[in-house]
Amino acid sequence: MVGIKLVMEFLRYTIKWIASNLAIPFWVVGHVHLTMNVYEDIYEILASFGMNLIVAIGFWFEWKDRKKS
Repeated sequence: MVGIKLVMEFLRYTIKWIASNLAIPFWVVGHVHLTMNVYEDIYEILASFGMNLIVAIGFWFEWKDRKKS
């Protein structure tokens, strides 16, 4: 049981780290990519959606933590 809790805490930390450190690069690269390319490939759409979803979840975790304090 302790192992699962530790893994969940690590995953939460990892998502928060990705969101805080890579949010701007994800969005800058994504917007530049959107202006230069048309999304025709389902893999590009899924990758873009996945990166933005990770950042959104990280922001939500940060908001919950700051709300507690």
